[in-house]
Amino acid sequence: MAPLVGLHAHGGRLVVHDHPVLHHKLAVLRDPDTRPRDFRARLSEIAALMTYTATRHLPVEEVELLTPLERTRGRVLAAPVTVVPILRAGLAMADGVLMVFPEARVGHLGLARDERSLQPRAYLDRLPADVGAGPVLLVDPMLATGGSAVAALHTLRAAGARDVLLLCLVAAPEGVDRVLEADLDVSIHCAALDRQLDPRGYILPGLGDAGDRAFGTT
Repeated sequence: MAPLVGLHAHGGRLVVHDHPVLHHKLAVLRDPDTRPRDFRARLSEIAALMTYTATRHLPVEEVELLTPLERTRGRVLAAPVTVVPILRAGLAMADGVLMVFPEARVGHLGLARDERSLQPRAYLDRLPADVGAGPVLLVDPMLATGGSAVAALHTLRAAGARDVLLLCLVAAPEGVDRVLEADLDVSIHCAALDRQLDPRGYILPGLGDAGDRAFGTT
């Protein structure tokens, strides 16, 4: 069986996940004939698959438990997990992350890209007051220019977040470089590292606008 985690680059700060099931679901997402309902479902499923392995580093602590038969010891997460989707496309991906962490808190960052300058514009910022109390999973399907991801990381750092993992579906080399240059501590997990950006800032070969395709607004 192929490993879920494949390519490691940038000193391990970029991880491209590799699994036949993941590749199959990504191919469905790239197909322009995939309907919004199926697009959301496959995006959520990929996010769940990636989250399972991407969070292997999370710290745990031992606790004493009482089973129906006897006392024993188990391990639980040592700190609360916060999932932060970048709106709006990140919402569909966050559903998959929450399949793995149903107990997680959910923050929201609204960032829209100005189509002329390609720079992000913030319109919503709702985070737990103690977002720095545990790991943060920042989720956005497309890492294109990296502008929105960098803006989101700056907001999270200013709010006190320290352990941040960026989970995306498809990344462009330009966006990866920009994020890793801007934040020395973040790690990026993606399902595919695509070729490049086009002049409009869209990923090639990509899959189009993930938000529009997920919510039927193309």
